[in-house]
Amino acid sequence: MAFRLFVPILAGATLRERMIACLGAVVAIALTGVVSGLAMGKGEYVAMLVAPVGASAVLLFAVPSSPLAQPWSIIGGNTISALVGVTVARFVHDPVIASGLAVALAIAAMSFTRSLHPPGGAAALTGVIGGPAVAAAGFLFPFVPVALNSILLVALGFLFHKLSRRNYPHAHQPAASGHGTADRPPAERVGFRPEDVDAALSALDETFDIDRDDLERLLRQVELQAMVRSHRTLLCRDIMSRDVISVPETASADEARQQLIDHNIRTLPVVDADGRLIGAVGLRELTRATDTVKAVMSKAGTASPDTPAMGLLPVLTDGRSHAVVIVDGERHILGLITQTDLLAAAARVRPTDGTNLKSAA
Repeated sequence: MAFRLFVPILAGATLRERMIACLGAVVAIALTGVVSGLAMGKGEYVAMLVAPVGASAVLLFAVPSSPLAQPWSIIGGNTISALVGVTVARFVHDPVIASGLAVALAIAAMSFTRSLHPPGGAAALTGVIGGPAVAAAGFLFPFVPVALNSILLVALGFLFHKLSRRNYPHAHQPAASGHGTADRPPAERVGFRPEDVDAALSALDETFDIDRDDLERLLRQVELQAMVRSHRTLLCRDIMSRDVISVPETASADEARQQLIDHNIRTLPVVDADGRLIGAVGLRELTRATDTVKAVMSKAGTASPDTPAMGLLPVLTDGRSHAVVIVDGERHILGLITQTDLLAAAARVRPTDGTNLKSAA
């Protein structure tokens, strides 16, 4: 039981993510030091790098989605805290009292400015007990080197994450209804609501290192995974249509539009000369067509025959997709599942708690 204390508590962390974080930290800290040295010189009175930047790098590269690792948190948190530390040191000469007071006031200042950043506490402490170099720099210290280091680190972190295709700065993208209205997406109109998340956080009375919107997104994914698991025996092959109407990539817009009307369907898969799926069109895409369907087709949602059918819920409730094409390993079309297919299947499945849908209604 005691060994559980040594188990990492960060959810979702993988060895690959940690290796990327290590590489990012090596590059960013080294370049921050080089650029800061070129900008400030290497005199004896001003340190080229401040220690809190190392702690900032841990957050920036190991947990880039954390609210504590966002650009304003790093730059504002470190700079404001260092300014607090230098100010306290100027008026309170007892180092013990000044140290405690600097960290406490730094926490308050970061909280009020919405720039809470744990290394900021170290920046404030450095402003008090940093030694002759910091004392000589005075009120310049929070800006050069602290702010300079922080800005360089964030800039390099942004570039690194962009090159490694990671999302930074981390910003929650609210899902839209897909119809240009203020309604929430269909999948978010059932189950728990945002106010339920707020009530739960209030009841727990704890602070969690995760954005409020990210927490809601995580809980909805948990809800979806639980539904998929409880209906895992229902596979795409069980409910898919097998006689699928499709058009070649060379078909004209008029031909595709006529197929949609004749068969009363909303999505038309597009195949290449070898019969492999390359996209899909609907009336929305065809309104822009001037030549062949290939020029206006959109990316088709796909799944394999052995995919749990309920796993298609995120795609078929995004407000844009009306069907998912079932393909084999070479993208040959095997079937198609529409929103209606999935709804009909869900209506026939008995809930896991034994409640009969018909009687419950």
